[in-house]
Amino acid sequence: MIRLSNIQLPLDHDDAALEDAILSLLNIPAEQLLGFQIFRRGYDARKKTRIRLIYTLDVDVQNETGLLATFADHQQVKATPDLDYHPVAQAPASLDERPVIIGFGPAGLLAGLVLAQMGYKPLILERGKEVRERTKDTFGFWRKRELNTESNVQFGEGGAGTFSDGKLYSQVKDPKQYSRKVLQEFVAAGAPEEILYVSKPHIGTFRLVSMVEQMRASILELGGEIRFSARVDDLHIDDGQVTGVTLASGERINARHIALAVGHSARDTFEMLLNRGVYIEAKPFSVGFRIEHEQSVIDKARFGPNAGNPILGAADYKLVHHCKNGRSVYSFCMCPGGTVVAATSEENRVVTNGMSQYSRNERNANSAVVVGIDPSDYPGGPLAGIEFQRQLESHAYVMGGSNYDAPAQTVGAFLRGEKPARLGTVQPSFKPGIKLTDLSEALPDFCIDAIREAIPEFNKKIKGFSFDGALLTGVETRTSAPISIKRDNETLQSINTQGLFPSGEGAGYAGGIMSAAIDGIKVAEAMALSINQAQAAPTKN
Repeated sequence: MIRLSNIQLPLDHDDAALEDAILSLLNIPAEQLLGFQIFRRGYDARKKTRIRLIYTLDVDVQNETGLLATFADHQQVKATPDLDYHPVAQAPASLDERPVIIGFGPAGLLAGLVLAQMGYKPLILERGKEVRERTKDTFGFWRKRELNTESNVQFGEGGAGTFSDGKLYSQVKDPKQYSRKVLQEFVAAGAPEEILYVSKPHIGTFRLVSMVEQMRASILELGGEIRFSARVDDLHIDDGQVTGVTLASGERINARHIALAVGHSARDTFEMLLNRGVYIEAKPFSVGFRIEHEQSVIDKARFGPNAGNPILGAADYKLVHHCKNGRSVYSFCMCPGGTVVAATSEENRVVTNGMSQYSRNERNANSAVVVGIDPSDYPGGPLAGIEFQRQLESHAYVMGGSNYDAPAQTVGAFLRGEKPARLGTVQPSFKPGIKLTDLSEALPDFCIDAIREAIPEFNKKIKGFSFDGALLTGVETRTSAPISIKRDNETLQSINTQGLFPSGEGAGYAGGIMSAAIDGIKVAEAMALSINQAQAAPTKN
């Protein structure tokens, strides 16, 4: 097929416009066009009164070879790349030892699925519960303030991304088209087919729940095994080679190929790994607040008179500002038409995150507004960033009233440094609830100064962003893992622990559902190749 890119059409174009654009660009008669499909559809909203849809199309035509030769130097016309996934290996007929995956978020899920499809029958260990039980526990915490530290927004089947906007796009380089593999597996599990072509695909929490269940069933059908409430409390290493794990129950499981896909909040696991000698470094991450506006304000600012158009949907944004004090402030995990959620996994701490359903039809838009920090801001050992996070989260718990309510402040009061008196027009979505207080006490001064400088600057791009009645809720600390479990670039194994494959957000190699899932595929391939190499090696006497 031939791929045509940057096909621009009006927002309200009719069904015939795409075919007409193809015939015009290729300068061919209609009978030479055999068919086409949309590979990608985005939009250009820089001119709000003249929003354009931008298509990438895969076209089936007669005389494809001749047309490609004719347009050899044309940037919009290229051969369609191979989008099929090609497994790198197959399990030996007599597999000596099944691979183990720790964690069943996006990285662990895709690693497990791909290994199962290649015949390796992986054993997956998840400390939390299966996704529907986990959902009950999570909603129970939001409604009743009863926290289950092993079953919450962070821990359980599906990972932290289950309670998010379900964004399925990433800026990671993807020359092998792993993202297509991820999207195709999601569609096979029940996701809407539009995620294959919209430029910013998303799913939402409720759809993710049923998808994760279907993907779990696929792994089981292929001979994999999944254990829930199976927290790994110890890692066994013999002369630099991983040999197995011990579960909280006391059971030991032998394995020489283990994927570590525990997510960014498995703090006790990070401590255990460090104690066992696995090489870990502190790394930069970000902290800040959640900001809420009425979604209609964001729609109008982004789309003008086209706000509400069903093709455009609820508007999002992506903002960054470089401050005078050398810090960068940026929006993170923007959730159109969503809610701010309680995301702690430890008792007596408050953590915020954002979540949307597929419909994105809640009243408010929310996003994190966060400040980049690095290890020089929290000097200490490899886990110093975890202690820094915990201090902020514990203080937020106290500021909120020591009952899991979150500290909050209107944007106007925050910018002016005033004590908050009352809410503005934006009603808080955070559950269990909020307590109005002075958020300048919630973060270090350099963070407060940077956010106060950035919000008015963001208002220049999104009119209404610094609106007095908008709401800030704190604190956002789990933007990414504060550590990196270093791995070899070729084998993807820990640089000092053979057979351990760090993966996903918790290891510092992803940020979001898609990038974590892609990394899970990469690790699955690396494990398969390593297993086959080890099994083919001659046995030592």
